Amino acid sequence: MNKRLLIACVMGLLHAAACVPDADESTSEAAKFVPPRETDVLIADLTFSLQGVPSIGTPTNITQRRDYDNQPQFVPDGSGFWYTINDPQNDQADIWRYDFATGRVTRVTMSSPESEYSATPLPDGSGISAIRVEADSTQRLWRFDLDGSNGAVILPDVAPVGYHAWAGESTLVLFVLGSPATLQRADVRTGQIEIITEDIGRSIQQIPGSDDVSYAQVHEDGTSTIMRLPSERTAPEQITEAVSGGDFHAWAPNGTLFMASGSVVYSWSLGMDEWTPIADFSNLNISISRLAISPDGTQIALVAEITAIPGFPSE
Repeated sequence: MNKRLLIACVMGLLHAAACVPDADESTSEAAKFVPPRETDVLIADLTFSLQGVPSIGTPTNITQRRDYDNQPQFVPDGSGFWYTINDPQNDQADIWRYDFATGRVTRVTMSSPESEYSATPLPDGSGISAIRVEADSTQRLWRFDLDGSNGAVILPDVAPVGYHAWAGESTLVLFVLGSPATLQRADVRTGQIEIITEDIGRSIQQIPGSDDVSYAQVHEDGTSTIMRLPSERTAPEQITEAVSGGDFHAWAPNGTLFMASGSVVYSWSLGMDEWTPIADFSNLNISISRLAISPDGTQIALVAEITAIPGFPSE
């Protein structure tokens, strides 16, 4: 697989400030929405009823830019989010940070010709970990300070890494590309690696209130099961069947699980027998792929692309 195809699984680009209508405008909610141009990051309010049932407000297109803005990850204090921006002029991706209070976008990594993807906060709060596509196209996991400085490879002998999640201060769970892709667990202190399973999905998430992580086990018929990988090194456990057509999943702090398929967002929690549709954005003509939940559970980030509109010519 060439570099362009490898990073097509992960990518994002430059700045595009949000255009949020004034609260007293008389236009409809749908009219306020700015459709994505290719892939954009949308932010919406997330609320829970007294019974714990979630609902999602009208999303705002934060990035509003032609090309690919992807992989949102809220910063630990919820004041903004990191995301990946891809510059099509030089085929390079970097990590950027969006600040909610100011609406400003700040570039975090500035390497060239290397590219960075999938910003994730380090457990000690000192910076971020990210997938770096190095000059020779090797794909490894690196760490950076919060300002993008002091880059250093974390696991020199593990490549090509596609996705990752921290499971405690010194344990990483990795999606490692290959035929088939494998789920691997690594101890960053000793460098010890173990292969857990193969044929997995791209989404790996830390489960709230624990050092366990979740991932999707893909079956031969194309269906998937969301699994728990316990930190105690015991065997993986089934959580629930994944949403049909869904790919990425995300956890709210209260243990509610979210997935999306097409324009619909679904939720699941312990005690529920099935996924429940909680938001349908088909009126916005978008298809949702990735999602992320803020640390306090009050916001949801959605990565969306516009769907084809019958009779409307594409640009």
